[in-house]
Amino acid sequence: MSYTYPIESEAMFEDRAAQFVAFGVPAADVERMRSAIGDMWSDGPGGWVPEWSALAARYAEKGDHYLASLIYGCAKFPCLADAQREVALAKQVEEYLAASPSFPVRFERRVLSVPYLGAKIEVPVHIYSTVDDYTSSPMLLISGGVDTWKMDIHSMCVSAATHSGATVLAFDIPGTGELTRVPLNADADDVVLGLVDAARALGNGKIGHLALSFGGNYSAMTGLTGVVDAAVDDGGPVKDSFTAENLGRLPYGMADIVANAIGFTSQPTLDELVDASAQLSRAALLEQPANSPMLVVNGADDYFIPQSDTLVFTGRTDTEVHLIEGTGHVARSKLDTVMPMMIGWLRRQLTGQTGGPE
Repeated sequence: MSYTYPIESEAMFEDRAAQFVAFGVPAADVERMRSAIGDMWSDGPGGWVPEWSALAARYAEKGDHYLASLIYGCAKFPCLADAQREVALAKQVEEYLAASPSFPVRFERRVLSVPYLGAKIEVPVHIYSTVDDYTSSPMLLISGGVDTWKMDIHSMCVSAATHSGATVLAFDIPGTGELTRVPLNADADDVVLGLVDAARALGNGKIGHLALSFGGNYSAMTGLTGVVDAAVDDGGPVKDSFTAENLGRLPYGMADIVANAIGFTSQPTLDELVDASAQLSRAALLEQPANSPMLVVNGADDYFIPQSDTLVFTGRTDTEVHLIEGTGHVARSKLDTVMPMMIGWLRRQLTGQTGGPE
């Protein structure tokens, strides 16, 4: 359930070079890849996946498995639209696990069985903790979005495990990463709700949910339905993002990335994408007055998510809203201050303790 689409590799570097560097890829390597790559989908020299994968393999040969995993993460970007990206994702998992003994917190890869469409499916998750006994602490679900997945946000998972007072359970949202077999649609809520139940059984009963970008659609859902004890939505699409006006102006191939996650096998028309994405709107939940404590954040200059999808939470009970000036999607350029704010807020909500990284 995937398709490739017209996009220039230079546009991807324009949009994501700074993000790759922020994740930990050396800036010099990013620039070398910018010069070497001329096509997003070619499987030969100059192709996105072959060039990034060759660089990752060189780091793996040197024994730098963590950096190799980061770079394989770049190789599989932006979605699993072809077989070579599926291979790159598998290599990313392999290198990440090879690097895991060096992580500064306890790490475990586990496969959880959760309900979906009347049956059970297996969901690979990554657990990060400062304690050996998970039942002694709250659990914090963490995810990225449609093109940034659980291994890509490693530093956020480690920071949250270190400073939030919770054990972190990271997962890929439906339609992405190791959950591509679950299309991004209304039925996929069951998978996330199943992960909430599984996390509750692992920990002390307290549950938080922190998500970036499209993952914020799900943390908005868990917060608005009250199934978690605290929810953070950083840059999530919840309502106006799914209008024809917004979907029709998305840059950098983002509409096609979302369409891949939804399950389209060829490029949809705008009307088809609008119809399919309407089921992802949280408008009905936003009409209900109750919710868990929530923190909703985004950059004021986001070119993917309209400001109204952040400001719609203003005035809700137990809800803080921050639209941050001078930064864009998920407040990416200011995460060095935004992330401590979010983790500190979660620490207070889940443990009642102040302190942490703020």
